Amino acid sequence: MGLCSHMFKILRRGKYFVLLVLLLSVLAWIATFSGETEKAVLVSPATTLTLVKEDSLRDKVNTLTTAPDRLNTPPQKVDCPQESPLLQGAMKLSFESSLKLKDVENDNKGVIEGEYEPSDCAARQSVAILIPHRNRERHLLYLLHHLHPFLQRQQLHYTIYVIQQAGDATFNRAKLLNVGYLEALKDYSWECFIFHDVDLVPENDHNLYICDNQPKHLVVGRNATGYKLRYKGYFGGVTAMTRDQFLQVNGFSNTYWGWGGEDDDLRIRVELQKMKIVRPPADVARYTMVFHKRDSGNEINKDRMRLLGRTPQVWRKDGLNSCSYKTLSVERLPLYVNVTVDIGKPQS
Repeated sequence: MGLCSHMFKILRRGKYFVLLVLLLSVLAWIATFSGETEKAVLVSPATTLTLVKEDSLRDKVNTLTTAPDRLNTPPQKVDCPQESPLLQGAMKLSFESSLKLKDVENDNKGVIEGEYEPSDCAARQSVAILIPHRNRERHLLYLLHHLHPFLQRQQLHYTIYVIQQAGDATFNRAKLLNVGYLEALKDYSWECFIFHDVDLVPENDHNLYICDNQPKHLVVGRNATGYKLRYKGYFGGVTAMTRDQFLQVNGFSNTYWGWGGEDDDLRIRVELQKMKIVRPPADVARYTMVFHKRDSGNEINKDRMRLLGRTPQVWRKDGLNSCSYKTLSVERLPLYVNVTVDIGKPQS
């Protein structure tokens, strides 16, 4: 009986022990589960952030790889029509003494540093307009006033370059135009070049400032000559040649200092290459010449006839390939690129 009582006490204590162990196990399990849950809660935001970062990086990589195409390749434009719908034909020109450079800039907001390109279509030609210049600011202002809208109505991609001869040596139109050609090609691979006197303003925008399969002479008539060609074979004032045509004739001669002869020399070079000069219709290729006295430093070249007689012998070595000059400055002004150069002096 005492033994049974003793065993009963042991079993009762064991039961409590087992219950205690079970209770501790449950508490331990709860603690473990709670810790894992808390850990999971703590980890989840980090994991989410990592996923967000990975997605952002992927997006950034995609942007970096696709953005240049979007930025550097604008939406494909359709070609501008063969005949621009903006052309107005013959226009009455005005040369107001009150005109200011700022007025011309305000009228041509689409021109940036002398360059313009149609916004709604792809121009059919890219054209560099080259204007030799010295001490003709008023004439240049009048020309810019009319020429910019004239070219825009033709839906051209163009830049106007004004090539200034520094110093007071005798003027050399031909050499300045060679310089303009060489300097303009540093900016862009122009297809067409217009060699343009500063005192001639076009009257009719159907006189297209584009190049042809042959060298083109754009001044058939002007007011000073009763709108008739000055003489048979005249190739001066305003001419148009492609980049390759001008290169083929080796450009202008560099030896014509003073007025006259250089345009006839260019005509001879063209003829030596078996090219044919073409012209627009006489009623279209009309210009107003802004009258002026002959400039000091641009006197008639008395040596021009002798030089013309030498052209067939010297054209290969006198021209673009021998044009030496020093560029003093290149200013990108709102309406034109101003290139100032030292082209030296005539050799005695």
